[in-house]
Parts: sequence; C-alpha cells; structure tokens
Amino acid sequence: MSFPWLTIIGLLPLIGGLAMIFVRGNAAKLTGLVFSLAVLVITIVLAISYHVGGGMQFTEQLTWIKQIGAHYALGLDGIGLTLVLLTAFLTPVVIIASWNDAELPHIGSKTADGEPVAPKWGPHTYVGLILAVEGFAMFAFLATDVFLFYLFFEVILIPMYFLIGGFGGTRRAFASAKFLLFGLFGGFVMLAAVIGLGIISAQAGDPSYLLSDLVKLNIDPTLERWLFIGFMIAFAIKAPMVPFHSWLPDSVEQNTPGGAIMLTGVMDKLGTFAMIRFCLQLFPDASKWATPVVLVLALISIIYGALMAIGSKDLMRLIGWTSVSHFGFIVLGIFAFTSQSATGATFYMLNHGLSAAALFLAAGFMMKRRGSRDISDFGGVVKATPLLAGLLMFAALTALGLPGLSTFVSEFMVLAGTFSRHPIYAVIATIGIVLAALYALIMYQRTATGVPGERVKEKFTEDLVGRERLALIPLVLVILVLGFFPKPFLAIIEPTVTTTLQHVGMTDPQPHVTEGGR
Repeated sequence: MSFPWLTIIGLLPLIGGLAMIFVRGNAAKLTGLVFSLAVLVITIVLAISYHVGGGMQFTEQLTWIKQIGAHYALGLDGIGLTLVLLTAFLTPVVIIASWNDAELPHIGSKTADGEPVAPKWGPHTYVGLILAVEGFAMFAFLATDVFLFYLFFEVILIPMYFLIGGFGGTRRAFASAKFLLFGLFGGFVMLAAVIGLGIISAQAGDPSYLLSDLVKLNIDPTLERWLFIGFMIAFAIKAPMVPFHSWLPDSVEQNTPGGAIMLTGVMDKLGTFAMIRFCLQLFPDASKWATPVVLVLALISIIYGALMAIGSKDLMRLIGWTSVSHFGFIVLGIFAFTSQSATGATFYMLNHGLSAAALFLAAGFMMKRRGSRDISDFGGVVKATPLLAGLLMFAALTALGLPGLSTFVSEFMVLAGTFSRHPIYAVIATIGIVLAALYALIMYQRTATGVPGERVKEKFTEDLVGRERLALIPLVLVILVLGFFPKPFLAIIEPTVTTTLQHVGMTDPQPHVTEGGR
C-alpha cells in the first residue's frame, strides 16, 4: 500500500464536517469550502496520475474484522474515478450556491399558522451534513470490500435524512421519514444477502468480503439468484427505479436545491454504480437471468418519470421526476450488456449529475427571487433576469439531451448500444426523449416567457449575482467541454466496462451483413 490518497479524499470531508462543531456563520461556510476544494484538487491530481486501462489503482488494503473476512480495502478504477470526480466537483459548487440557504426559510413553505418554515439548525450544520454526504459517498465509490461498501452505502442515509428533516419545507418530517424507511428497507434486504455471501465464502475456505475473492466463488444458480435479488432491491431503491421510486419526488420537493443536488447527483449514483460493481461481477449468471425484467422496469421508469414531470406543478418536484426518467436510461444501458451502452450509462451518471445540478441551481435561484416553488406563480422571467433565464434554458436543454451537450453523447451511446442487442427496447426508450423535450420546454415556457403578474415584477429585479454565477458557470463549461470532447472520460470508462462484461460472459453483437453485402 502506497500513500493512502484514497483514504485522504474520503476522510477530508468528514474531518471538515466535524470541524463545524467549532465554527459558526461565514467561518463555517469558508471552512467547508476550503475542505471541499482540497478534495477536488487531490482528486484531479489522482485523475491525472491514473493509468488508463491499468485496472484497479491506488489500492489500499488492511485486514479489518478477520473473523468474517472484512477488509478496509479501497481502489480506483475507471467507473469509480468518474463518480469520485463528479462528487468532488459538485460539493464546492453546492456550498457556493447554497451560501445563505441554511439561514433562510424554506422557499414556498408555510406552517399551519401561515409562518415561513425556518431551518432547525444553522449554516454550520448544513455545511457539515453536505461534507458528510461527500465523504461517505467517496468511501462507497472506492470500496473494494463488500462489507465496507455496505457500511457506507447505509450510513450515507443519516446526513441526508437530517438535510431533508432539518432544512426542508412544510412536509419535511414526512419526506425525511419516507426517505429513511425506503433506504433502511433496502439496507435490511441487502444485509441478508451480504451475510449469505459471507457464509458461502467461509464454506469455500477462508472467509473474505474482498470483491477480488468473491468473484471467484462458484455459487449455486438458485442461491445466486436470491442473492442478486437482495442486492438489486437495495440498489434499485437508491437508483431510484420504478416501483421503488416514490420517495424521491417527496425528498426533492422538501429539500433545498443544494441538498437535492447531493441527493440525486451524488447519493443516488451509488445505486447504478453498485449494479455494475457488484451485481454484474458477483452474480453474472443471475444478472443475465434478470435482464428481461430489469429492462422492462427501466423502460417504465423512463416513460413514467417523464410523464409525471410533465404533469408536475412544483418546480423542484418536476426536476425530481426527470431524475427517475434519466436513471431509467442508465439502468437500460447497464443491462443491455454492450460495451457501448454500458460505457454510455457510466458517462450518463456523470452527465446526469451535472445536468441535475444546473437545473436545481437555476430553479433555486428563481425560486428565491419569487418566493415560490409553484410553476404557475412564474412568468416573464426572461424580461427581468435574462442571464438567469438563459441559464435555465441551457439546463433544460441538457435535460433533453441537445446535440453538442454532454448529455447527448451518453444518451446516444445508451440507445445505440441497446439497439444493437435489444432494438425494440431502444425504440420504446426513444419515447422518453420526446417526453423530455416536452417537460423541458414546457417548464421553460411557463416560467421564463409570458407576461408576469405585478408580484412577479416586484420580485424579479436582480439578475444573477457574482456568487451565483460562480456556482453555475463551471457547470456550464464542463457540460459544453464534455459535449464536444468526451473522449478522455470515455477512454477512462471503457476498459473497466469491457472487463466487467467479459466477466459476465457478454460480448458485443456482431454486425449483421446481408448476403452479398460488404
């Protein structure tokens, strides 16, 4: 084990979160920002040092609980590096954009007495919880021991629960409880599967939860399917997939924009990441067995999430429903079992995090100026705040996958890769693209265009200020750069994806050439 850089990027946010015990006010925000930027810098250095195609790198491994074979084991491959970079990038963006969120009432929420719903705690707690989510997510993305991954997969629920319950709106108690119950249910089901996997490992020789040891196990086919189901339910809840999705719209609606970014942009990626890292590698035969059902659920998620977004009246809830649809595309790409679709799905995880962040921030800045989340309360934003309206349009275009933006690349790869093996599924999934255009453009039309009422004119008098631009512009630049130059990330992702598919026993379909064709 060389210098423990992976431990550092996981521990730094947690240390920063603990530091919030001793600092308050602007000092807490500055401290949190410094810690998050330090993580970003180290992560970029690791990415530059990463050897493409070199397998698991910067590995750390120590025996933790010998009796059950648990290890403190971390490693970085192409898929993990992509999501670690996303997490490191989004956290300082969230802290900058949410600079005053923890000191203001929840937008558009009132108590039974008609009073604004105030946060339960101060900005130091808010920043500390954001950093805790970052730290736990980092460790989960880096874990190469199943037991260690499970620990962080579950413990990340705690700071997110308090973000929703402490800084949310009128129904924050309900939303946070629902979020926690869904997460705990998935965790209990997964725990049973983790225990079962440990017993199988012990029966085969020395017990071990190391991924590298578990992939060598010869598991009974029936038992393998039950273990797959246990893991998959937990990951489908986190993802979230229909029918385990209903907690997400409530959690997003009652969250702050910054908290919603950490929820959908970071934490939820654990579900789809773990499908590749654990379901496909530990249970390859069961993964192929479950493919028809998973693909159908992915299609339902794509279309149902988009339809619900079109019908949403709450701006935050609308964006939450778009995430259900986008995660459907990611799962579709994973279980289509082609290198193009799986690489596109991993790239989609990155791009969805960037796109959702841009949408939540632009919508959040509008809501602060209007004092409402209700779409019907908006109108004429483009006349009063043209820069904000323009960035909202840009964010909406990322959601529908406009060519030239990074989301288009990943969406195209998922559909093209899926079409080569499952053409009917790919054709049905394109309905989601049409619906995405509808919800994105309808949202923009109802909020930015038209004639504003008198109250709206009074609210929308100031365009984006310096701090708000500082948060949004980096997102815009990264989305544009990855839209035109996706190759560096695709080159990082593809070798890991190819190795995983080879382990599953899947190869890309060969092109069909008609008789006499060339």
